[in-house]
Amino acid sequence: MPRAIVGSDDLYACAREAVEHLRRKGFEVVVVGALKTGKPEPWPLVAREVGLAVARGEADFGVVVCYTGTGVSIAANKIPGVRAALCNDPETARGARLWNDANVLAMSGRLVTDILAREIIDAWLSVKAPDASELENIERLKSIDGEFRGSKGRA
Repeated sequence: MPRAIVGSDDLYACAREAVEHLRRKGFEVVVVGALKTGKPEPWPLVAREVGLAVARGEADFGVVVCYTGTGVSIAANKIPGVRAALCNDPETARGARLWNDANVLAMSGRLVTDILAREIIDAWLSVKAPDASELENIERLKSIDGEFRGSKGRA
């Protein structure tokens, strides 16, 4: 069974719907942050937990949500091996998977409704493999990631 991890810093409708929609689609879903505790949690820690699970191969992909979606996408991208994309519409989600091989979907709890969350997730899941014409660029991205592993932000 495919596995996803979903984390949110608060109990947004889109985060709750992401969990339920993925379950309906046959995913085993691990929840973290407010979805697990029922109370607000720090967005950097939520994104870290989701990012680590994805980078370690404990989940096929992750979903992170905060008020704007920006904070969790930045925090998740600090984890080597994570390619988080802020996607508040279906076409951006499809493109993030197709052209960037994104493995963490970030959404805004303020902007994304439960209905839109389903559409975004369906677009994300519609891509089975990255566009072959972008494989070289995706490898370049992974190389950059590896280049700065352990550098603690020093270039």
